[in-house]
Amino acid sequence: MKTQLSRIVLATMLVAAGAAHAQDNKTLRLLTWGGYAPKEVVEQFTKETGIAVEVTNSNNEEMISKLRATAGGGFDLAQPSQDRIAGPQAEFGIYKPLNLSQIKSGLFIPSMLEATQKNTTVGGKVFGLPHIWGTDGLVVNTKTSKATDYADLCAPENAGKVSMRLKRPTLIAFAFAAGKNPFALYNDPKAYGALMEEIGKKLAECKPNVKFYWDGKDQLLAGIRSGELTTAMMWDTGGWQLNKDNPDVKFVAPKSGALGWVDTFAIPAKGKNDAAAYAWINFNMRPDIAAKVASSAGNFTASKGADQLMDATLKQQFASSFPDAALKNIKWYPAVPAGIEEIEGRVLDRIKAAK
Repeated sequence: MKTQLSRIVLATMLVAAGAAHAQDNKTLRLLTWGGYAPKEVVEQFTKETGIAVEVTNSNNEEMISKLRATAGGGFDLAQPSQDRIAGPQAEFGIYKPLNLSQIKSGLFIPSMLEATQKNTTVGGKVFGLPHIWGTDGLVVNTKTSKATDYADLCAPENAGKVSMRLKRPTLIAFAFAAGKNPFALYNDPKAYGALMEEIGKKLAECKPNVKFYWDGKDQLLAGIRSGELTTAMMWDTGGWQLNKDNPDVKFVAPKSGALGWVDTFAIPAKGKNDAAAYAWINFNMRPDIAAKVASSAGNFTASKGADQLMDATLKQQFASSFPDAALKNIKWYPAVPAGIEEIEGRVLDRIKAAK
């Protein structure tokens, strides 16, 4: 009797496991940024493939934290920035190598595909593919400010009227504005630490100019719209959004170079549905789909030909902010080596505590 009961229990468990596995194969668990998986695109993907998409919106810090906590589990596809792949992978092993034979490489802008693969290669294996890209620079109310570079945020005429984030991009931006190349020091922690200390002191001295350190986009956009802020370090699409309402507000590529980022596709180490992940990647890189995602996110994509389907106003704003010289001067984030962010974190804490 016991043996028969055990067999029944085992059979029931196997059926349940099979049903769960079947359900897994019909669901893509996506860890991404807000705006990168618009409802229209998700619904079209499900209609075409039969695969449902569970979307979790996040950011770089949270993505790495979530994947570290589960050793790469809980999601089938993630979208960290390209500089957050090689370091965390080497240190924590939270991603799995990509099977490039499953990718329709012809859908990508070749130069971006090549660069991202190079920057996300660990141990000879590729862990990331490019998706959305953009820049950080300055948003300036040209009627009240003449800022052209990051250091102008600290100029006397902008006292009490600027905003920035107390995050690593601000340290890096001010380093470039000071004529240094922080990326060239990534493999020399001592020299990098000394440079960050130098920049940290400048930013601490700059605190009287800062109306507030922004954490959320709504706070920042409201500050620019109200005239409370004359200049801010922020992302390009935020500036272009503001420009639609007020032509005097423009996104300016700083003289020392805008900071360029690429958000990627990466498969977590314990992802359960690789087939759905590859299907979503190839679907998103189709020009017609990429244009819809770009419209939702407000940024351009690595999809070849999608720019021709973009909003005409956005294309004009991009051309105005990025003449050829500014485009060539973009400082693209390389992979972040282990230990770099700890150095930056200590400096940022001291800036926060400064009076």
